[in-house]
Amino acid sequence: MMTTHNHRPLPLTLLMWGLALIVAFLILFPLWWIFISSITPAGELFSKPIKYWPDHPTLASYRYLIENVGLLPKIWDTAIIVGLSILIGMIVSVMAAFSFARFRTRGLAIATGFLLASMLIPDVVTARPLYDFLRSVHLYDTHTGLIILYISGILPFTILILQNYLNDIPVSIEESAAIDGCGFVQSLIYVTVPLLRPALATVCIVNFITCLNNFFTPLFYSNGISVLSTAITQLPLRDNMYAVPWDLVSAMGWIIILPIIFFVAIFQRQIMEGIMAGGVKG
Repeated sequence: MMTTHNHRPLPLTLLMWGLALIVAFLILFPLWWIFISSITPAGELFSKPIKYWPDHPTLASYRYLIENVGLLPKIWDTAIIVGLSILIGMIVSVMAAFSFARFRTRGLAIATGFLLASMLIPDVVTARPLYDFLRSVHLYDTHTGLIILYISGILPFTILILQNYLNDIPVSIEESAAIDGCGFVQSLIYVTVPLLRPALATVCIVNFITCLNNFFTPLFYSNGISVLSTAITQLPLRDNMYAVPWDLVSAMGWIIILPIIFFVAIFQRQIMEGIMAGGVKG
């Protein structure tokens, strides 16, 4: 029995590869430019003709950030705040999304509506009331206060995505686990959460990028605690108040981008599974 293979026409294949290369270039070239700018001496940044690799590459910008800008404490504060925010936020989101998806009551429907409505409120609108509240409960300029604010920022999106994903998981799977002797908590941990792994990886990377790039919250609600996203405002000016130290800015930018690249590289398989599961209904 003869089988036929459907092959794309050569022009279409070349067009697809060409578009893929263009998209890859548009994404990767800015990253490459930030990196080479971070290892280029300040005096060679604006040399002509443009050089895509410095004649005298140096790590002086990174050394300056460590020795004079306090880079290591900023990395530590960022790791604590972002890490705990994502961890606690994911635990709360899983429990909330499970409740919204599995239990149908009027109160939960109203809570879901308020949750979605909170995503429409700009941060600037709630800035002053939250500032006064954090002052009154002595959480201003503390790790705990920033973690609470970070968690409140990622909860609505995370709960919404996980709830939609849970709606596609048959309840019969959890009922079968209950028949086999699993309690509610055991069923949630050992049955439901493993099925949520692709969705968890997807929202985890989104929340990681969101928290790492959060500029307004740590800038407005803290004074002594400095994270990487606000550290760029503390870079010293060299010659005059109008001269931007682009080598230091590039080095700080690359330090912020690098964890995101590693994070995506580690969880790329789970992220793609989450995207495919959300896009294919069966």
